[in-house]
Parts: sequence; C-alpha cells; structure tokens
Amino acid sequence: MSQKPVNIVWFCTDQQRYDTIHALGNPYIHTPNIDQLIEEGVAFTRAYTQAPVCTPSRSCFLTGRYPRTTKAFYNGNDNYSKDEKLVTKLLADSGYVCGLSGKLHLTSAQGRMEKRTDDGYSYVQWSEHPNDDWPGGENDYQNWLKEKGLRWEDIYGGKYTSMATWPPKPNPHFTGKTVGVPAEYHQTTWCVEKAIEFIEQNRSSGKPWLISMNPYDPHPPLDPPQAYKDRLNIEDMPLPLWKAGELDSKPPHQQKDYMQGGQDGQAEPYPTLTEDDRRERFRDYYAEIELIDDQFGRLMNYLEETGQREQTLVIFMSDHGEMNGDHGLYWKGAYFYEALVHVPLIMSCPSLFKSGLKSDALVELVDLAPTLMELTGQEVPYYMQGKSLLPILTGQADPHHHKDSVYSEFYHCLLGSHDNIYATMYYDGRYKIVNYHGMEYGELYDHETDPEEFCNLWDKPEYALKKAELIKKNFDSAIIKNMDRSMHMINEY
Repeated sequence: MSQKPVNIVWFCTDQQRYDTIHALGNPYIHTPNIDQLIEEGVAFTRAYTQAPVCTPSRSCFLTGRYPRTTKAFYNGNDNYSKDEKLVTKLLADSGYVCGLSGKLHLTSAQGRMEKRTDDGYSYVQWSEHPNDDWPGGENDYQNWLKEKGLRWEDIYGGKYTSMATWPPKPNPHFTGKTVGVPAEYHQTTWCVEKAIEFIEQNRSSGKPWLISMNPYDPHPPLDPPQAYKDRLNIEDMPLPLWKAGELDSKPPHQQKDYMQGGQDGQAEPYPTLTEDDRRERFRDYYAEIELIDDQFGRLMNYLEETGQREQTLVIFMSDHGEMNGDHGLYWKGAYFYEALVHVPLIMSCPSLFKSGLKSDALVELVDLAPTLMELTGQEVPYYMQGKSLLPILTGQADPHHHKDSVYSEFYHCLLGSHDNIYATMYYDGRYKIVNYHGMEYGELYDHETDPEEFCNLWDKPEYALKKAELIKKNFDSAIIKNMDRSMHMINEY
C-alpha cells in the first residue's frame, strides 16, 4: 500500500477483556498510554475472538482462518498442522524480519518448550508463562532473571511457585496475599525489553521488521507487583455483574461452576468470596493491566525517540477475555459472555491510518492476518477466511459496518474442563445465541433489552421463532465460515 514498507508492533496480552481501558469507558483504571494509542489510531469497540481460550484464538488470528479449520481448536495439542501458513511466515518470505518475545502457544508447552511450526520468527525469546517450570532452560524470561543473579522462588510472592502440575506446587513463603515480582523484574517488562533489543538489532538493516509481544498478564493468577496494587483502592473497585436468580435459566455447567469454581472447578467458587474479595480481584486484575500500560508506553516512547513511530503499525489486542466474577464465574471455559469473547483491538499507523476513530463495526480477530497482507502490499491468500480491516483503517469504508455477524466456538478446548461441550456462538450486534451441540439447552440474549446478559431467553415461548431463526443463522455461519479452500480449486475437474 505505501511506498515505504511499514514496521509492525503486534502487542497481544493474555486474557484481557474489552472493558479494561479508561478511554473506552472504564473509570476505575488508568491506561494513559493505551488511551494515547486510541487518540492516534482506530479503536474497534466491538471486536470478538473466535475462541474463548488461547491456542485456537492465536491460531486463528495468526493464520486468518477459523479455529476448527486450522485443526488447532483446543489447548494442549502435540503438533501444529504443517498445512497452515502463519502470516508472520508469509511476511518473512516477503522480506520482513520477524521476532517474538513471550508466549506463542500454538502447541502444548507442558513440560517442554512448545514445538514450533515454520512460523517465520528468526528471533525468539520464549516464555509461555513466568514460572520456572522448564528444567532445561527453555524459559528465556527465567534465564534473564538468573543472569541478574535472581531466583524466581526468592522474589515471587504468589501462592504457587510452579504451574507445571495440577494442583500447582505451593509456595512455602506465601504470606496469604498474592504479590508478584517487582515491576523491574516482571515478565511483561522483560517482553518489552527484548522487543526493543530486537528492533535495535534490525532498525538499520534496510529491511522492514515485525515484533510480536505476548506477555502472560493479565492472565491469572492475579499477581501484580505490590506497588501497582497500592495505586488502586479495593473499596473503589466495581463488583462483578450479578443478578440474584440469573443462574436459574443458565446451562448446567455454568450452574455447577458457580458452586464449585469457574473453569470446571479450577477457580475459586463465587459464593465463598465476600464483596471485598470480589472487588480485590478486580483491583489486582486492573493493577496487572496498569503495569502492561506502563510497559507499552515505554515501547511507544522508544519508537518516538528513535524516529520510527510514523511508519510503524502498532496493534494492541488480547486473545480472549476473563470472567472475573461476572455471572458468578471466574477464569474462562465454555462461556460466551461479553467478558470472555469481546476483546480490545486498537490499530495505529500515523502515516497511513485515520486517527481518533472509534469503529463500532462487528469485527473478528480472524480479520487481522488479511489486514496485514493487504497493508504490506501483498495479495490476500485465497485460503484466508477473514476480511481485511484496511478500508476502515484508512477511511475508505463505513466505520460502522464490517460484517453482519461474528462467530466463536468452544470444541472441547481444555483437557479436564468442560470436556463434553462443543458449542458455537452467533452474534449479530443485537442477538447472541449459543448452541451446545448435542444438548437440549442453549443461550439466547437480546442486548437491546439486556446488555448485561442476565436473562437467558432460550426457553421463553415468546422467543421461540426468534430462537429458531438464530439457530439456523448460527448453523449457516458455522458451516460457511469454516469453508476450507486451502486445496485451491483451479479447474472444473
């Protein structure tokens, strides 16, 4: 598109819900650097993930293809399909130098560094999560700490020192209140430091570059540094979305998780927490995001100071959200509430894009890969299923419409959690329907009358015709969006 190739900063947090940015309406949190990005670019206020867990979502936005099509529709897969082509590989083949800091999570990382596909990254600083769970030195963040003469076990104040087993390994020094490592030693800080290192190595090479940053925060455990906790008062925090009696009409697994703990019993049960406990979890979640904002600002300042900002595309986003107590649930799983499937997505390139634009069009993370292909002047591959956002970004298309609906799925995504559930979601901007395939129950919400999704209309007789209409639309959407053209039909026989 441009005469001079753009550089690309792709900043993807883990488990950050859509309503966590001050400039987009959250009065409880301070995000001045993300707010500044919104002023300088385009904020997509209705962006949706194609899966409410990590691997299928990441596979989707890195390929421009829906999760079931890529075959990576669950966490914990041994291999990644050699047939799938990541957009980073396509960009590397076209002349980009691509780097990564943090997690990739296209295959299982339990007890090993994940098996990489031909991903196009020539620089990799890998850390699936901060804990010291890889004995062979695979966790580059832990290596960084050791180079500084630090031991994770000595500086981390969380409840568990290891996440390699379930239940996790207890921290013998735990005081009763989870505290993360100091900000200067945090994994998010390390991610940005390594990103700057990569850019410094390549900014004078004459080649365009792309850096993917994938910190683990604000993923649970909620363990921000104490200094960031101290910025926010628990009593000033909101309570989760909850309405007495709302669970009566909700699916059985949600009713069960309310009593036993979210994510099929892995999180704390909602009824056991006091109102202060629930506010505290928002405080800690927001504190993690404020640390992310500070480190994101550090990176943006570096780009400004080195004269690279104008010609750099910056993407700020997350792979999926976090329930954080809404509807009596914590963490993630086979839920399709806004807290989990509605995510932040902001894109800015001052030399090319509109500034200060808030687009309320329905968009999907699957749209990112074709956007990058079109932006860099390449043909969007025939096998990509997403739709480029570039016309909206450049002001050539209506910012209020991109797609008629968005789609998300949960297909036995988490081993040992909701492992009998295969579900698809269809949302048209007003009505959201969730089909649990093979089950008699489902969910139907009308956002015009119930934006908080308290009232499940699935069994309401007056909505029977609307439900039937949306079931068919969901079926059609799931089939059509997963049409796989990767074999490339070129002739009639």
